[in-house]
Amino acid sequence: MLEEILRKVADGELSPDKAKEKLATFENLGFAKVDHHRKKRQGFPEVIFGEGKEPSHIIDISRAMMVKKENILITRVTYEKAQVIMEQLPDFQYDHTSRTLFMQNSLDSGHYKGYIAIVCAGTSDLPVAEEAAKTAEAFGVEVRRFYDVGVAGIHRLMAHIDEIREATVSVVVAGMEGALPSVVGGLVSHPIIAVPTSVGYGANFQGLSALLTMLNSCASGISVVNIDNGFGGAYNAVMIHRIANQS
Repeated sequence: MLEEILRKVADGELSPDKAKEKLATFENLGFAKVDHHRKKRQGFPEVIFGEGKEPSHIIDISRAMMVKKENILITRVTYEKAQVIMEQLPDFQYDHTSRTLFMQNSLDSGHYKGYIAIVCAGTSDLPVAEEAAKTAEAFGVEVRRFYDVGVAGIHRLMAHIDEIREATVSVVVAGMEGALPSVVGGLVSHPIIAVPTSVGYGANFQGLSALLTMLNSCASGISVVNIDNGFGGAYNAVMIHRIANQS
């Protein structure tokens, strides 16, 4: 790409200003620097964390990404904020459960074999589980959902275990005491990304008890992300899935 741009400048087909624009790795909007080089470095475009950002800022960042024909995923967006954004950018699709906005501007989002399993302990954990599911789908990976299969009724998990075992990697989401990843980890031969949630009563400490349970798991092959970080769990799972597809 670099040699092609330099050749066009030398041949007079491209102005130096246009060449500089094409070679820029980020776009400075003043309040934000949009990383247009993220996909080249990491394989996936930048994802916008919506919490704490003004709708106008999200709109401007999204428009900058649209010019580059990138798919745009925005996480942690309230319904009210999403409505303001969609008034200006109606091509976004909002998912209420996961609190995500997604706009598809490119079909080049990956063509992977197999699927990621999203395993969720309880219905109260669904916002985090769906954030994980929507993230993986935005990156072009097939997702299969196995919800409400927590340890309080372990027979529900066992009814789906054969299909879970066929996944490349599982993202296991749980609150309360956070035991589900250990159970799944002892039943499958693929990596587990454990996601603790802040769901639980007082001694849950807003997810700290689930986090510590997962970090102290005796089951092998479990990696743990931060509390309520469905996006981070899915991102790691997609990276593993992508590597598995290269083999």
